[in-house]
Amino acid sequence: MAAGDQNIRRAIGRGLWARCPNCGKGRLFAGYLRVVERCSVCQAPLGNYRAADGPAFITITVVGLLLVPALGWSFVALRPDPLKLALSVGLLMGILTLVCLRLSKGMMIGYLWATDERDSGA
Repeated sequence: MAAGDQNIRRAIGRGLWARCPNCGKGRLFAGYLRVVERCSVCQAPLGNYRAADGPAFITITVVGLLLVPALGWSFVALRPDPLKLALSVGLLMGILTLVCLRLSKGMMIGYLWATDERDSGA
């Protein structure tokens, strides 16, 4: 494995845990999804890395791939009332969406930082 691959993997892992991809100690987010302008520890300019629609696409793909089997299994195995099924699966998928969106945005910011893909300002 090349040294660049290891740095990318480390940066993605740090982003996954909402930490600065540079030092691993500072916070990546100031709130739920807003990226901090600069790391509070190492002063890395994290606000220059824009994830755009990448995290949303990853989230839609993951949740969509899990939705169909979850609906099929729960309908066949549990035989719930359709309203209960819609509410329970809807709640589960909503929570999964919120968790997956934050994780994928952190991973995307880590990848963008490791490959130095800054926002050029369209």
